[in-house]
Amino acid sequence: MGRFEGRVALVTGAAQGIGAEFALGLAIEGAKITIADTVSGQEAVNKIIEGGGEAIDVRCDVSDEKSSQLAVSATIEAYGKLDILINNAALFTTISRAHFDEITVEEWDRVCGVNIRGVWLMCKAAVPEMRKNSYGKIVNISSGRALKGSPDFLHYDASKAAVLGITRSLAKEIGDDGINVNSLVPGSTASENVLKRQTDKGVTMEATIATRALKRTEFPRDLVGACLFLASNDSAFMTGQSLVVDGGSVMH
Repeated sequence: MGRFEGRVALVTGAAQGIGAEFALGLAIEGAKITIADTVSGQEAVNKIIEGGGEAIDVRCDVSDEKSSQLAVSATIEAYGKLDILINNAALFTTISRAHFDEITVEEWDRVCGVNIRGVWLMCKAAVPEMRKNSYGKIVNISSGRALKGSPDFLHYDASKAAVLGITRSLAKEIGDDGINVNSLVPGSTASENVLKRQTDKGVTMEATIATRALKRTEFPRDLVGACLFLASNDSAFMTGQSLVVDGGSVMH
């Protein structure tokens, strides 16, 4: 019997990449899954179903309050409850790298709208459902860049630092409701879209590997175990924390 038998999980930004790996990992251990993304997640759903799991595909723009609420409502309609929220959706590979004074206000607002407001709105939609059962696990995906201090990506780095702040403050607010809130903090990960941008502004995977104690590429599968730990009762007495998984580039 898997750790998540009888549990229901909603994973944002899960049509592909890291989010799809999180969803599959949860499903393998028994969770019923909602794939919530701005693009079709049917391929991820099919993979879960082929493995004997249950999953639905819901279109969701996390930066929009109504859309976030509808994703949660669709989950409740399909499965009757919501136990786990993985806030994975974020803008990253579509963001232009630039010096801080070259970033436009429009780009700054676009990044923060998804990466910060989106996390808040999904929590706002999900927590009332979790409160009904006095149980919930929220895992917010941040970034090692927020802990390092790195140039030419200030809008993204600021947004991921905000995720850490949301995690800590929300954990204090809803602990009495039986809900845990933690952050998973990945290093640069070789998802399909990241690999397409390896020459952007001279940024290469090799340069990142050189900063690590464990000198190899980080793949989406390297994050799944930590995500499942934070989403499970193995971390029942852990909240407001940030778990770094980056091969020892950041030692937090």
